[in-house]
Amino acid sequence: MSRLIFFFWLLPAGLAAKVTDLYPHEDSTSIHNHFKEARDGDTLRFNEGVYYIHSLVVTKPLVILGRGNCILDGSGKYEILTISARAGTVQGLTLRNSGYSSMNDFAALKVIDAANLLITDNSILDSYFAIHLSNASRCTIRNNTIEGKAISEQLNGNAIHAWKSHHLIIENNTVSRHRDGIYLEFVTHSRITGNHSHLQMRYGLHFMFSNDDVYTRNIFEENGAGVAVMYSKRVTMKENLFRNNWGPSAYGLLLKDISDSEITQNRFEENTRAIHMEGTSRIQLRQNLFKDNGWGVAIQASCNENSFSNNNFINNSFDVSTNGQVILNVFEHNYWDEYEGYDLNKDGTGDIPYHPLSLFGLLIEQNPSMLILVKSFMMQLFERMEKAIPSLTPEHFVDLQPLMKPFTP
Repeated sequence: MSRLIFFFWLLPAGLAAKVTDLYPHEDSTSIHNHFKEARDGDTLRFNEGVYYIHSLVVTKPLVILGRGNCILDGSGKYEILTISARAGTVQGLTLRNSGYSSMNDFAALKVIDAANLLITDNSILDSYFAIHLSNASRCTIRNNTIEGKAISEQLNGNAIHAWKSHHLIIENNTVSRHRDGIYLEFVTHSRITGNHSHLQMRYGLHFMFSNDDVYTRNIFEENGAGVAVMYSKRVTMKENLFRNNWGPSAYGLLLKDISDSEITQNRFEENTRAIHMEGTSRIQLRQNLFKDNGWGVAIQASCNENSFSNNNFINNSFDVSTNGQVILNVFEHNYWDEYEGYDLNKDGTGDIPYHPLSLFGLLIEQNPSMLILVKSFMMQLFERMEKAIPSLTPEHFVDLQPLMKPFTP
């Protein structure tokens, strides 16, 4: 209702918004003419059927609706719908078979130099890029279902792609079988929440040079890698599920050259590496669950001033690993399921510090081929050596007050 009121406010005095019905028997030229003749705030309504239409450009604030099983088909050659307007709604359409180009980012729905758009309750199938935004602001992408072809990284675009945009809301979408599920480059002050991104060829969510964003309550599972946050600052990551992202270079969460951010109350389950950190600084990691992963946290020597507190590490092959000897990060009040200490004063924390970095894990970080020895007698021998000679692992890689029981938020 508020959006309709906004459209009526845009209309010149004395003019009322008009509803125009479109039908499948109309040819492409006729449909293009309806859009050219429409006035600000008008509604164009596609009735049920298949429309073989392409390169439909909208430069006015319009409401574009689909009724029933309404399909706009790009014939595998063209872009379908492009919007460049200061307001508008696209709702209830099925867009399919947009074209592919090695030179251009063809998309089923392209948004260029636009603002205040609502894109909701649409289905986008078998497209190169599904929704592509450039220089957009205050747009909402909500409740859409997007499924690509998953041919190869080179022949697949991203499901939701945003470049040089701000104040976006991307929420409650289901996206699958694209290169990246959601890709943000130079995107600021935006919120990504409640999405399910799975079966992507590369990342479920990918940040590049994007600051002051929040992503929360999303599910990233069965992707080439879960989420990558790169060259960004002040990103809040909260209450997400990273699950079953397996592969030789797969991570639940990859952090590269990121700073001053927060990772809170997330679940990392059954990933090759739950979190891989390179060149990261001043990250607060609190109240996260690391369970059944190959590695819980792989923190490289280039990381500093990161804080791990009140996290639960349960049944990981290696809770933490590093490739350096100088540790400039802090671990405190975490729960480690392999901790064998005691708590004589009953304050809930162990009386003996815990060194979570195993000697075997350290050696694997330096010699990956040693993975073949996991769960072998040789691994057990290294663990015995570490307990007998603890100086073999970095001295300051320690949790001085480990929790005796898992932390409950």
